[in-house]
Amino acid sequence: MKKILITGASGFVGSHLVEEALNRNLEVYAGIRKTSSRKYLQHPDLKFAELNFEDQDSLKKLVDDHEFDYIIHNAGLVNAARLDDFWRVNFDYVKNFTAALDGRQPQKFTFISSLAAYGPASNDAPNDYLYEERIPKPINTYGKSKLAAEQHLRSLDKLPHVIIRPGGVYGPRDQDFFTFYKLLNRGIEAYIGKRPQQLALIYVKDLVRVVLDATLSDKTNKGYFVSDGKYYTQHQLGDAAKKAIGKKTIRFHVPLKAVRAVAWCMEQFGKGNGRHPALNLEKVRILESLNWKCDIEPLIQDYKFQPAWSLEEGVAESIEWYRKEGWL
Repeated sequence: MKKILITGASGFVGSHLVEEALNRNLEVYAGIRKTSSRKYLQHPDLKFAELNFEDQDSLKKLVDDHEFDYIIHNAGLVNAARLDDFWRVNFDYVKNFTAALDGRQPQKFTFISSLAAYGPASNDAPNDYLYEERIPKPINTYGKSKLAAEQHLRSLDKLPHVIIRPGGVYGPRDQDFFTFYKLLNRGIEAYIGKRPQQLALIYVKDLVRVVLDATLSDKTNKGYFVSDGKYYTQHQLGDAAKKAIGKKTIRFHVPLKAVRAVAWCMEQFGKGNGRHPALNLEKVRILESLNWKCDIEPLIQDYKFQPAWSLEEGVAESIEWYRKEGWL
């Protein structure tokens, strides 16, 4: 039985990756911190590996002791209280981990990156899109840290790797889209700005399926953008969620200028205590970026990828899960 380590296993995507790997009859090690919740990691066959990415000696002992056939490095920060945290977790931890693998390289090291590593396509060219050979131009610190990790992996000649760049990932256990659903459940349908975005989305069950396909394949040293191949405005996402929730809402738009002004004020306030506010100018730049179209043709060619879930189906299953768990 092949042995796989999945880091960031206690989180939204990580816990789904664990389930998919178990379904494929792999010997699965959930890479977690000592303080991580194990709420979604209850399978009796699951093994655990406590990770400290700041301690190379403990990392090296782990990989030497277990000799993993595959590693999916999913651990990372999407939101951070300080901008330096993005670099520490999303970049430095990758460097520390790959250094610990010296002499114990797995058959495949799969890195979960993000569309943000390349930045958006052009607002002014509707037919523009993200593709592998394009020059990356990330517009926030999160994207820059992910791109730096990608570049580091490409510099390692002896480590077979695959890079996965998902668009917006939604599904059960997610907290980011849930914030939007929670407002809709209260009858509030709020959007920032009026110009429609072209959003690249992927249901988490489709994402983890293609991640395992890529990890277990003979394809190496390649990068893939991942979405369901369709593009959605924020209103289409809202309509799918409203249908699943079954409530009427009051729709309104908050002007981007007002949001930008609030974000600037919050950043100035945050400088006093060294913290980066949740609403910040980098977030506003993401909201101002209208075009997140990406090329998934390489996924289709290499893995015959076809999404099993439509937006409506995925959102409906997510809403059902949130209700069952008492979130909504």
